[in-house]
Amino acid sequence: MDDRKYILEMNNITKEFPGVKALDNVTLKVEKGTVHALMGENGAGKSTLMKCLFGIYHQDQGEILLEGKKVDTNNSKEALELGISMIHQELHPVKYRNVMENIWLGRFPEVKFGPLKFIDSKKMYNDTTELFKSLEIEIDPKIKAGDMSVSKLQSMEIAKAVSFNSKIVIMDEPTSSLTENEVEHLFKIINSLRDRGVAIIYISHKMEEILRISDDVTIMRDGTLVGTWRAKDLTTDLIISRMVGRELTNRFPPKDNKPSETIMKIEDFTSPSPKSFKDISFELKKGEILGVGGLVGAQRTELFEAIFGLREVEKGSMFIHDKQVKIKSSTEAIAHKMALLTEERRATGIFPALSIVENTVIASLSNYLNKFGLLNEKKRQKDTQEYIDKFRTKTPSIKTAIKNLSGGNQQKVLLSRWLLTNPEILILDEPTRGIDVGAKYEIYSIIIELAKQGKSVIMISSEMSELLGISDRIMVMCEGKLSGIIDREKANQEEIMKLATKYMV
Repeated sequence: MDDRKYILEMNNITKEFPGVKALDNVTLKVEKGTVHALMGENGAGKSTLMKCLFGIYHQDQGEILLEGKKVDTNNSKEALELGISMIHQELHPVKYRNVMENIWLGRFPEVKFGPLKFIDSKKMYNDTTELFKSLEIEIDPKIKAGDMSVSKLQSMEIAKAVSFNSKIVIMDEPTSSLTENEVEHLFKIINSLRDRGVAIIYISHKMEEILRISDDVTIMRDGTLVGTWRAKDLTTDLIISRMVGRELTNRFPPKDNKPSETIMKIEDFTSPSPKSFKDISFELKKGEILGVGGLVGAQRTELFEAIFGLREVEKGSMFIHDKQVKIKSSTEAIAHKMALLTEERRATGIFPALSIVENTVIASLSNYLNKFGLLNEKKRQKDTQEYIDKFRTKTPSIKTAIKNLSGGNQQKVLLSRWLLTNPEILILDEPTRGIDVGAKYEIYSIIIELAKQGKSVIMISSEMSELLGISDRIMVMCEGKLSGIIDREKANQEEIMKLATKYMV
C-alpha cells in the first residue's frame, strides 16, 4: 500500500491531437519537498503532460489533484495562482526591458498619488534584490534582459518562479546551456527550494544529473507511463533501457569515415569586437568530423557564424579548395556549398507554424520552380517524404506543423533542409541539445554517414562525451582564442577541460 503523501497527483491523463495520441492513461505522483525527474525519449509525452498541468493544454481524460483537491487549470495564469510555475527550455524574456520588470511583469507594485496610480519602481527594485539575495543570485535588477547570458536568464526565470510562492516548479532542460559551475549553482538553488518544501519536476536527458539531483524518477515512452522508481535504485543503463525499451550497449555508432585532403582553410579570423574571437586559424578535411569544444562564452558560435557570413570579420582569410573566398552573407555561404544548423533551433531554425514540407525545402526553393515561376508541389512533397523515410522522422504527415514534432524530429527536418542544398561543408551547432539518448544515436549515425559520403562536418558541442565519441579531431576554444586541436585517439576529458580553461584569468 502506498502511504506516501503527495502534493501533486495526475491520474490517468489522456490527451489526443489530430493523428496522434500524445498521452495515454498517464499517472504522475509527486511528493512535497522532492526533486522528481521526468524522463523519456523525445516524443514520449513529457512536455505534453507538463503543459496539461500548467494549463497550456487541457487533458481529454483524467484528473489533477493538488494537495488532495481536484483542480482544473485552463490557462497558465490559473496554474500560477494555484502555485504551479514552469520554466520552459526555450527562454523568451522581454529582451528590451530590465530584469526586475521581467520578473514582476503583469503584477507591478503600484503607488497611488490621489486618483492616479504609478509603478513603484523603488519597491520593485527592493523586492527583486531581496529575492536574489535569498537565492544567492548575483544579477543587477536594472540590467536589460537582452544583455544577459543564457545562464543568467535561467537564474532570472527561476527567481520569477519562486516569486509566485510556487508549491511546484517545473524545470524543462534547465542545464542545456549551462557550464559546469553554473550547473552547480543551479543545483544549490534547487536544493534550497527542496528544503523549503517546494516540489521540483525536473525534465532532462542528462543521466548523471538525474541520478545526482533527483529523489524519484518517472520514465515515459510513446505517451505511456513506464514506471516510477527511487533515483537511488537506478543506474544509467537501467534508465536508458527503460526509456528506449531495449538495451543500448553503445552510445555512439561505429566510425568508418576516412578524412582525406584539406577542403577549407581559415587563417587569422578576427572579430571587430574585442570580446569575441581573435586570430583563429585551422583546416578542415574532406570527409572529416571536426568537433569544436569549449565552455559557454568561448565564442565558438560567433566564429562559425562569421565563417557563414552572418557576422563581420575585421581581418582574416578563408580558402575553399585552395581558392580564397570572401563570404559576407548566408546566401554567399550557400553558394559556396556551406550549411549552418543553428544552436537555437526554435529561435533561429524552424518556422514553427509552417509544415514539414515548407520547413524542409525553404533553403532551396529555386530548385522547385517550374518554367512559369510556380512551385512544383509534387516535387516538394516527394523530396520531403524521401528525407522523412531516410531519417525515420516521426510525424503523422508531411503537412504537420513542425512545432508539433519533438526536438529530435525537428532536428532531422532541419538536417534534411540543409542536405537539399547539396552542401560540402556542414556546420552543426549543438546538434543534439535537448534530444534524448535514442534520437542522439540516430543523429550521430546521420553525421557519420555524411562524413563517409565525403561531406565535411564541423560539430560544435558542449558535451565532452559527444566530442570524444564521434569526432576525428577536436578543436578547443577559450575566451575567443584557439587553445588547441587534438586527435581523437589522444584526447580525453581532462585534456579538453585543460584547453577549455587555458586563457581564463
